Amino acid sequence: MVAELSVVTERLPKSQVGMSIEVPAEMVDATYNRVLNRLASRARIEGFRPGRAPRELVEARLGPAALREEVVETMVPEVVRQALERESIDPIDNPDVEVLELERGRPAKLKATISVMPEVTLADPKSLHVEASPVEVTDEMLERRLEDLREPMAEITPVEREVRLGDIAVIDIEVEADGALVDSETQKSTEAEVKEGVLLPELVAVLPGTFVGETREAKVTFPESYSNPQLTGKEGTIRVTVRGVKEKVLPALDDALAKSLTNGKQETAEAYRQAVREELEESAEAVEKIGREQAVVKALVDASAVDVPDSLVDRELTSELESLERTLNRQGLKLDRYLQYLGKTVDEWMAGQRPEAEARLKVDLVLGELARREGLEPSDEDVLKFLQEQADQDEELKGQIGELKKSAAARRYFASRLRRRRVLDRLLDITPS
Repeated sequence: MVAELSVVTERLPKSQVGMSIEVPAEMVDATYNRVLNRLASRARIEGFRPGRAPRELVEARLGPAALREEVVETMVPEVVRQALERESIDPIDNPDVEVLELERGRPAKLKATISVMPEVTLADPKSLHVEASPVEVTDEMLERRLEDLREPMAEITPVEREVRLGDIAVIDIEVEADGALVDSETQKSTEAEVKEGVLLPELVAVLPGTFVGETREAKVTFPESYSNPQLTGKEGTIRVTVRGVKEKVLPALDDALAKSLTNGKQETAEAYRQAVREELEESAEAVEKIGREQAVVKALVDASAVDVPDSLVDRELTSELESLERTLNRQGLKLDRYLQYLGKTVDEWMAGQRPEAEARLKVDLVLGELARREGLEPSDEDVLKFLQEQADQDEELKGQIGELKKSAAARRYFASRLRRRRVLDRLLDITPS
């Protein structure tokens, strides 16, 4: 009767499993013999034909430490594979194995630590309570939208007065950071609309009331998304000198303009105003739905329990770093140069991104468990149908539909999107308002 492995498992924190493995002495001795036979067949020792040196001489030349290392490399992977198969453990990365005892004539003892997909203790969505946050379309929102729609038709006229919100200011710009001017940011007589979303909020705050020839400055912290990597996340000073002021005059919203803006679909200004209000209300409903989805997901994740393994987070961070590097390369930048601008090493960048990556994984794991329990996993037929629906709404996808249907990676991507959509819809259905 062939002796079998002895395996004892235990659950460890961070979704890990510990395995204590005892390898029968017969298996250890058999591995030693197999390794020695292999080494002897390859050995070249003076006085003997290749592969004909006695095993004892080969072992003496090799030394016990080197022989033991060869035995470890030969036996351990197979032993661990058998132990994982026997215990029905599916690792998510390579097990960490420590050899505690290994010598001829005696059982070997190994200790393995394996990261596995975490167990999710899923909260009952029906027990959650999420406050609805309705989005109301106000008259002010309507007027602002009507102004935006007429803006492309505005007349821009030079004026001799101070800068006001909504004006086009002709300005010279200087940027100072780390005590020196940033030449690449210097601009002369550039035009910029004085409103948020166009200029930094700090400049929108100081420019109104400025006359031609006056200079204003603002202390700013450049956002992480700033276009110049040299300034991302840094504090600096922006000095702006006004060289001219231009006023934007919107056309009056009358029946003629309403017809023009809608190609005759709306014949009166009042009908046009009502149509725009309805569009805003549709958008508000969509925003409200997204807000509720986000609130319900957060409530479910917060109420559920899952211990995300470090190895899974490491894999996510590596993927994120590779994606960042590809994005930078398309912009003609190098990752190491970008990290220098940030003043960070790769390890520091990963440490900073770690909490967010772990939070994303927790959301994915919780929603994945809900999809499994509710039977929301899409079939191949569902995925292909969904892919076709998406392509019908997107001209670029439509031209690639044949290739996408054949691509396993594309099908996995669209399966993930469809699963997410189904989970969110199901959550909204079963979570009380």
